[in-house]
Amino acid sequence: MAEPLIPHCWRPSPLIRGSLVLHGLGALALLGSPQHWRLVAGALILNHTLLCLIGMLPRSRWLGPNLTRLPATVEHRGHVALTFDDGPDPETTPRVLDLLAASGATASFFAIGRRADAHPELITETIQRGHRVENHTYHHAYTFAFRSPWALGRDIDRAQECLTRLSGQRPAYLRAPAGIRNPWLDAVLARRGLRLAAWTRRGFDAVVGDPERVTRRLLSGLAAGDILLLHDGTAARTASGQPVVLDVLPRVLDALEVKGLRGVHLPRPAASGSISNP
Repeated sequence: MAEPLIPHCWRPSPLIRGSLVLHGLGALALLGSPQHWRLVAGALILNHTLLCLIGMLPRSRWLGPNLTRLPATVEHRGHVALTFDDGPDPETTPRVLDLLAASGATASFFAIGRRADAHPELITETIQRGHRVENHTYHHAYTFAFRSPWALGRDIDRAQECLTRLSGQRPAYLRAPAGIRNPWLDAVLARRGLRLAAWTRRGFDAVVGDPERVTRRLLSGLAAGDILLLHDGTAARTASGQPVVLDVLPRVLDALEVKGLRGVHLPRPAASGSISNP
């Protein structure tokens, strides 16, 4: 039976609190001095522009908690989290699972709900091999960050229901499409007991087909506690037509072994604790 997720209290970040205060002061200013509406409108436009720009920074914590490194307790064990986005893919995912099994590593797969519905056997196999399946929304729409809180919730809930049903485990993390989000997402996740997860480093293997370049980006400065982002779905292709992740992953796993590090899936969050970043 899937473990329940406990909703946690939403605590707006200082930036969000400041934005709410600004909107309140703007409303009061309009009531007292409506002739100054241009100044109020200008201040609010600048505020919304700032929020939009920050939402395009996937690793930012200005809009709320965001897991960009493993908690310190896990880091000290020499662990590096391996995460894969945009699957499951019938060509790539089984081969990624084989590579992980050969090295004894585990990983977190941020699956797209509609793809999981299309390939349920891959979700089952992923769990049976000791990995975790996490929420990457149902549709993976690039307009995700521009939606209302209710639309965000519907997309997340549909993926959550699908992935829980197929895996028997309730996803504990969400990764937004392309990591882009809006100011409402933190509150939506808190209500569902989900945590936002980003990454420490990524190789851009969804768009770069050169294994050397992708590997260098992933391994440059690699250290315990890192969260690596790769793609088992929508992977770029090498010159020979192979998904680039299949050339890159063995090199990453070899580098982990040389450094005495272990590839693992993201740890289950504490029931009452927030994301911890060292």
